[in-house]
Amino acid sequence: MSAPVVETRSLAKTYGLALVLREVQLRLLAGTGAFIVGGNGAGKSTLLRILAGLEAPSGGHALVFGQDTRRLAARYRRRIGLMAHQSFLYPNLTGRENLEFYAELYSLADPRECAHQWLGRVGLAEAADTRVRAFSRGMEQRLSAARAMLAEPALLLLDEPFASLDHDGAEIVAALIRGAVERGACVLATTHGIPEIDGVELAVFEISRGRLMEHAHKEEVRRGGRIRSLLGR
Repeated sequence: MSAPVVETRSLAKTYGLALVLREVQLRLLAGTGAFIVGGNGAGKSTLLRILAGLEAPSGGHALVFGQDTRRLAARYRRRIGLMAHQSFLYPNLTGRENLEFYAELYSLADPRECAHQWLGRVGLAEAADTRVRAFSRGMEQRLSAARAMLAEPALLLLDEPFASLDHDGAEIVAALIRGAVERGACVLATTHGIPEIDGVELAVFEISRGRLMEHAHKEEVRRGGRIRSLLGR
């Protein structure tokens, strides 16, 4: 059996006296996708930051590529693509310049061609030479998706990837997620709702009171009008 890309064991996180995550058990393989739903402050973003190696857990273990995220070496960090609430884009650079910069950072063969291709893939070719500070929030979100994915990472951590996107933008990002899973990447995303991505079987979890719980089937959740946990019945 393949080794998991992501594995947590009794993971916990506290901020002062506030327990944000407790006993989180998660195991994801290459070529799979999963969404985590939950309200504001539920701990979704915290879990992604821990998996990206940006925060240390307060208890338990978080492993990525079999490595403890507290001590992720650079070669493992380079295999992670993170799309966070902060875009990590430079507002005074153009869309093209931003992607060229990140392509160079990842030592990709032809940064200019890479930027050109990704601007087209996210529907921003006509805005290639516009400074990011002039972008709408939706345009910035599309560019942030391109930045996270351009090096074709083995693990994609996407925090609210559909936020601020119109229908076309959401379709583009959904297609990118589908493509990532199809090429064998592991994708873990947070969301307030459950998106439909044709051709991809997605696991769906909820964080409630710090605990990660599996969900009922997406269609059952929709028919019920609200999200219900399999483990909470």
